[in-house]
Amino acid sequence: MKTQIVCESAPAAIGPYSQAIKANGMLFISGQMGINQSGNIPDGVTEQAKCCLENIRHIVTEAGGKIENIVKCNVYLKDMNEFAAMNEVYSNFFKAPYPARTTVEVARLPRDIRVEIEAVLVY
Repeated sequence: MKTQIVCESAPAAIGPYSQAIKANGMLFISGQMGINQSGNIPDGVTEQAKCCLENIRHIVTEAGGKIENIVKCNVYLKDMNEFAAMNEVYSNFFKAPYPARTTVEVARLPRDIRVEIEAVLVY
C-alpha cells in the first residue's frame, strides 16, 4: 500500500511523478529543486540549497514525519566546485547523526537549477 503526499507549501511536481510517496513506514521524497514556493529560482547554490531543504521540510511535515528521521539524501550539483557552499547550508539543516548521503555532479538539472536534493525518511 502506498500513499501519495501532496504538499501545497512546496513546488508542485513538474511531470508525471509525486512529490513524495509514503509506503511501509517510509517516506520517499522526490528530488526537490532550488525553487521557492512562488516558483522563482533564487540566484546561487546557497539560496537554492536552502529552498531544496525547506521544500523537503514542508513535505516531511505534511506527511507527519520529522526531519531527524531522514536516513538518506542524494544531492545533485551542477558544479562540484559549489560543494562547500551547499554543504554549509546542508549542515545547518541536519543535526548529528546525519543522514547517509551521496553527492554527484550532473551535466544539467531541470530549469537549469544549481542543485536538487532527494530524501528518504523512516517513521
